[in-house]
Amino acid sequence: MEAVKKIALVAHDSRKKDLIRWAKRHREQLAAHRLCSTGTTGALLEAALGLPIDKLKSGPLGGDQQLGARIACERLDAIVFLWDPLNTQAHDSDIKALLRIATLYNIPMACNMASADFLFSSPLISLPYNNEHRDFDAHQQARNEAIIEEYLKEEER
Repeated sequence: MEAVKKIALVAHDSRKKDLIRWAKRHREQLAAHRLCSTGTTGALLEAALGLPIDKLKSGPLGGDQQLGARIACERLDAIVFLWDPLNTQAHDSDIKALLRIATLYNIPMACNMASADFLFSSPLISLPYNNEHRDFDAHQQARNEAIIEEYLKEEER
């Protein structure tokens, strides 16, 4: 990760005001990074902060999956995702997938304002950082070889 981070800011409807309030407190820090967000949250943040936000699709329309794709392609460094733990979302499976892929790729993710404050109070938010995660290319290669070997054995029978 470089010093300028690629940061996603996301919030469910019931948490959007909280995210905007948090982002206003951290506007100066956020201005130093490249920001993205899902749908309406991005439009609200852009209006409230006066900062450019790369707006993806709304979460239920694929925005959470777009964030996951950015993680898998190493194009996202951190996430602040204020999700609503009291209400079921139509796209809960997408949210779970986003949490999984962020964990898999060792992406820092703050899910409430306190953890977001801790994340942004770390000096690492503005410094280069070597994000160590598993070598998934080697994992995928070994998996492919095992599947191909099994397939060829079945073909011989």
